[in-house]
Amino acid sequence: MNAYIPPSAVQYFPVSLPFLLVLAALLALMGVLVGLRLLRYASESMQVSEPALIMILGLSLLGSYINIPVAHLPAHRIFTSDEIRFFGITYVIPMIRQTRGTIIAVNVGGAVIPVVLSLYLLVKHRLYALAAIATTCVAIVTFWLAHPVPGFGIALPIFVPASVTAIIALALSRRRAAPLAYISGSCGVLIGADLMNLRAVPALGAPIASIGGAGTFDGIYLTGLLALLYAGLSRYISR
Repeated sequence: MNAYIPPSAVQYFPVSLPFLLVLAALLALMGVLVGLRLLRYASESMQVSEPALIMILGLSLLGSYINIPVAHLPAHRIFTSDEIRFFGITYVIPMIRQTRGTIIAVNVGGAVIPVVLSLYLLVKHRLYALAAIATTCVAIVTFWLAHPVPGFGIALPIFVPASVTAIIALALSRRRAAPLAYISGSCGVLIGADLMNLRAVPALGAPIASIGGAGTFDGIYLTGLLALLYAGLSRYISR
């Protein structure tokens, strides 16, 4: 019989407070971009309104706290350390005792919101073929870079996904690089780092494995910011 896990136990921010504040500061930077009209150019390129872009980024950050449990897997052992450092970033691991397995959850801010926006951009810009190619490339790279960490789950270098995604998007389409970067970055990381490594999760002894959460959320979030920044700068320079 599985031990009872209170709903509050799976709700936590995936990164420690200092780095969470850094992400919040980046979001605040978008307010500066409004004054520079860069956000307007980005919204025109993405075909998403300025208020909607700010709201989506804000909801993604806040939504990183929310995990939706979807499955429960048996685990060989359980670690209950509250924090772990990987690639220079301190990630938060919830303290869960007397559990007998690993909870598989979907993170709202790092999976649900990015996937919904990616589907919108995919249809809006008709990027079906290019998105498939770019997402596949990003997924392969992130799968190669992802590291299963005992007691934690799947970890990924923070800046690599955004950098790789930018290069691939620019190589495939300069005119639509921004929406293509957001789609391939978000979905490519989710597929390559999280979904393709699900088989390794039960043996890691992590109390919670959050798809789009700790280990990958920061990469997904920065990829979205990079896509918006590139869109604004490219349109600004072209004018």
